[in-house]
Amino acid sequence: MTDSNYAPGTVVTGVYKTGKYIGEITDIKKDRYVVKVMAVLKHPKQGDLHSPKQTDVPLFHERRALGEREKTNVPASLVKPYEGTVPDYRSSLKEALEKEKAALQNDQSDWAKMALDRINNLEEDYFS
Repeated sequence: MTDSNYAPGTVVTGVYKTGKYIGEITDIKKDRYVVKVMAVLKHPKQGDLHSPKQTDVPLFHERRALGEREKTNVPASLVKPYEGTVPDYRSSLKEALEKEKAALQNDQSDWAKMALDRINNLEEDYFS
């Protein structure tokens, strides 16, 4: 069991890879919680996680946000209680994308340009 007292049904925030989500705990595993995604707080970073902000990598990844109601395993140390109203998934995804785009547009590096290109592709896919 985890060292925390969160029970199934508890609404929490959780970090998965480089994205941050609001979700509901559906199950407890040894050192992880199974969290069902309800909203997006931070869109995942684009590119190679092992070579942050680098463009000369074998594969510059395009990372999608976890989908609404998608379940994921989140390490217990990355789960925190969530207080407040849970936003609508679609509007939270749009807001997270806008924040990520704004940050990338203020960065003139080659990495930011490639990441912005990936984000624009994802936005078109998400909302078309």
